[in-house]
Amino acid sequence: MKKRYILPFLLLSLASCKEDFLNQLDPNAVVVEKYFETENDVLLAVNGAYQALRSGSNVGEGSTLYSEERSDNTGRDDNQSNAGEPFQFNDFSILPSNSYLKTHWTNMFDGIARCNVILSRIDQVTFSSEELKKRYLAETKFVRGLLYFHMVRKFGDLPLATVEVTSKEQANELAYRQPEAVIYQQIVADLTDALDSNLPNTQWEYAVGRTSKAAINAILGQVYLTMGTTLEGNSTENFRLAEQYLTAAYGMRTFGKLNEIPYAQVFDVANKMTCKELIFQVQYLQGDQNYSSSIARNNQARGETINSQFASTGIGGNVKQDLVKDYETGDSRKNFSIKFAAHAQVNDYFITKFRDNSDAAGSAGWGGNDWILIRYADVMLLLAEAKMHLGKDAEAIVLLDEVRERAGLATYAAARNNATYNAKYPTLKDAILHERRVELAFENHRWFDLIRNYNAQELVNYFKTKSQADYGNAQLSNITTKDRYYPIPFDEYQLDPTRMYQNPGY
Repeated sequence: MKKRYILPFLLLSLASCKEDFLNQLDPNAVVVEKYFETENDVLLAVNGAYQALRSGSNVGEGSTLYSEERSDNTGRDDNQSNAGEPFQFNDFSILPSNSYLKTHWTNMFDGIARCNVILSRIDQVTFSSEELKKRYLAETKFVRGLLYFHMVRKFGDLPLATVEVTSKEQANELAYRQPEAVIYQQIVADLTDALDSNLPNTQWEYAVGRTSKAAINAILGQVYLTMGTTLEGNSTENFRLAEQYLTAAYGMRTFGKLNEIPYAQVFDVANKMTCKELIFQVQYLQGDQNYSSSIARNNQARGETINSQFASTGIGGNVKQDLVKDYETGDSRKNFSIKFAAHAQVNDYFITKFRDNSDAAGSAGWGGNDWILIRYADVMLLLAEAKMHLGKDAEAIVLLDEVRERAGLATYAAARNNATYNAKYPTLKDAILHERRVELAFENHRWFDLIRNYNAQELVNYFKTKSQADYGNAQLSNITTKDRYYPIPFDEYQLDPTRMYQNPGY
């Protein structure tokens, strides 16, 4: 194809558009008009929607740049590599022209476009079972809702498309930012529709790596919790709905107490298909050059072998001293999640949470780690947060204590008797936020936790209480209220500066 038009991310790659719109069709592409003919065609298209999640430019294992590296957990100390563009995220100096930002934007909307094509074309197919059709619709709406949820928290107001885009004129009509509240309405609609299906409660009853009612309830609960803290309106009702859906997800677990599942087992490649804490994960194929996971290899520090048989020549996954100091004495999660590399060219902590040093992964580091998007400790702490907002502190603390118990820590009540703990986490909100930080470190939740709990000015105030010495080369002094959101990529803004207006401060 020779041209791309306004909102290229809303157009299915290659041959989804009409011949009079594009100058030519890719002869190697499958023409969408001729594709959706059988149930299996739809299944493969739904698989393609899930496949979009695997990319590091989407929400897969390499997407830490767009979330975790924005936070106070990790980042990049090298401000010269790749023209310094990755460094901009953690340095709060990101430019609208940042090519990584544009790639993320485009990749996420490409995933949304895949979903829109399925939803627009599925009625062309005659199904042997209406329930099967409903299941594929539910899976597709779940993926679309998940992608929009990630995008709206990062960029705020967004273009919204829920149908396949087939012409330049249609693309032009959709090329404008709609308010966050409108985007959230669509996310809620998608996830609520997805629940109205015959999807099983757990992925084990369907297929690992596909969604379930537990996953949908968990994300829907998180959506309402985020709406309650970030949108104007009836926050109490949003918190009530957050509690409702998170409770539903929690009730679908197939274990009793969290301490029945060792923390290390959650991330053990050998247990990824059976671990009862996992709710939804993006799958990778061990030993395969194209579809394997590289997270263990990429986090490996020079001179170390704990993550992978790959012989690293770098410093591994960056860990900020600010996080190292946030682990409480006796927290078993610390020694599993991070390690100090004494090599002279490292001499720092690196991430060890994701490991595959098996012979199957080999010295090339073609690991089998799945990327966990939702697990039960996450749901429990979100539910604790929702209950806290509803004034149900005692119920929130029960959930908090269960997570702390597995980590070998004292109860919240006992910890409050410790002067250091009490000074660092003076409120239940602070305690839950801390617990989420150390429980879910490097799992891409921290930035979202911060922006859910702090408004723009509070976020600035929070970061400016930190020590620069514990933060690395990225400059804490750079942060301003503009950094609550990312800028809209310059190319998108330039297409229509009025309707694709830039976020304030950029």
